[in-house]
Amino acid sequence: MLLSKDVYAPFDTPEEYICGWTDLIWDDFGFGRLPEHYAKDVVVHGAYGIIRGAEDVIANSMVKKSTFPTRVGTAEDVICEPRSDRSFISHHRVFHSGPQAGLGLHGPATLNNSESRNMAICLVRDGLVVEEWVVRDEYRVCTTLGLDPEAVARQLAFSTDPEGLFGTTAPADVVTAGESGTRPDTHSDEAEFIREFIEEVWNNRRLERVPEFTLRDLFLETTRARVRTRPLNYQVDLIQMLAPFPHAEIEVRDIAVSTAPEQGTRVGVLWRLTGAYSGVPLYGPVTNSPIEILGSSQFLLRGGRIIREWRVFDEVAVMAQVARARGDVPRLGDQTPTSSPKHQ
Repeated sequence: MLLSKDVYAPFDTPEEYICGWTDLIWDDFGFGRLPEHYAKDVVVHGAYGIIRGAEDVIANSMVKKSTFPTRVGTAEDVICEPRSDRSFISHHRVFHSGPQAGLGLHGPATLNNSESRNMAICLVRDGLVVEEWVVRDEYRVCTTLGLDPEAVARQLAFSTDPEGLFGTTAPADVVTAGESGTRPDTHSDEAEFIREFIEEVWNNRRLERVPEFTLRDLFLETTRARVRTRPLNYQVDLIQMLAPFPHAEIEVRDIAVSTAPEQGTRVGVLWRLTGAYSGVPLYGPVTNSPIEILGSSQFLLRGGRIIREWRVFDEVAVMAQVARARGDVPRLGDQTPTSSPKHQ
């Protein structure tokens, strides 16, 4: 499947398109350029709800930039894969650093340096982003700003879309076609390998199989800037992630695979966790209430096995859902917090 070059023009590659537009909008304060990059009816999925339309994306982006006017986002990797000759999907992993120098949804300016890893999955068609899924580690943002994540969570409102954060049912066979459309025939083995890993180890709780899929010197970088090494500690971290929601189901919603001599084989995964907060009281007293998590992982393969995973999801959004179930969230209506484009 060959991608037409004018889909990512005037840049030389899809990866440069994603990074180049990010700089043009965010580094240059170029929010008026957003309609050149985003479709008028773009749909942006975030941890607190869905934003529809470029005008709302601009508005939310300005709020975020006002709060963190000098924050810098550095691209760690961009995994791109064609979806047709006129479209492609990008899984963009970014690390942010910079001070909170303005009033924002977290509260007054702290002037503390914010650090976090985010991921943005963008579907680009005919040169415009038509749909996006944004995943942030807001827990890390709060702690680096010196704030209490649970206190912040109580101030956040959710949209009330009855179809949840995706608005669609899970794809029947994500290796063939995911949220972003039909995958090319290339790299099907790698996509199936990761799909099986998540289905067996995460979903079916076959944690004893982790060593079958991973190398001895496995690295996991996950929320709160935690680093876990080797298969044993991966197992420990995974069970601790799932234990608050012991009956949870994990859906793989999109997969993209990319290879490059200098980077190796990388697999981007968009996933959704649903379940009840009925297990370990990680986020306060259990409520037995429904929880929905928008998550993203990127895997680096070496010799056909996993050597590294980067995993991002928003634990503050989980806390906000728990707070809402307890009835201690302010009545702020159905507004959503800032859900700005790409990684910001």
